[in-house]
Amino acid sequence: MFDKMLACYCGVAPFEYRSGTSVMGRTGVSKFANKELKHILHMAAINSVRFNEEFRLYFERKVGEGKSKMSVINAVRNKLLHQIVAVVKRGTPYELKLKNI
Repeated sequence: MFDKMLACYCGVAPFEYRSGTSVMGRTGVSKFANKELKHILHMAAINSVRFNEEFRLYFERKVGEGKSKMSVINAVRNKLLHQIVAVVKRGTPYELKLKNI
């Protein structure tokens, strides 16, 4: 539950535009988010897509499936936020698991 509230506060939780039973367009994020946190997560997501192989492959796969680049960047921001929350909840440092070359 805390993860979803934090994602909404940071402006990465997607919301549908809906009126009754009809969906009125694409999903969007809250305009009332903490802009500074959203900016920091956005820059982290951009760099993750550029330099982290796991996120780069995820980004390329989703864009290849027809998703817009900004919605995929938002998904990467959400994934990063969930990783941060998991590290804080566990109380252990983040460990990068590299494949043996």
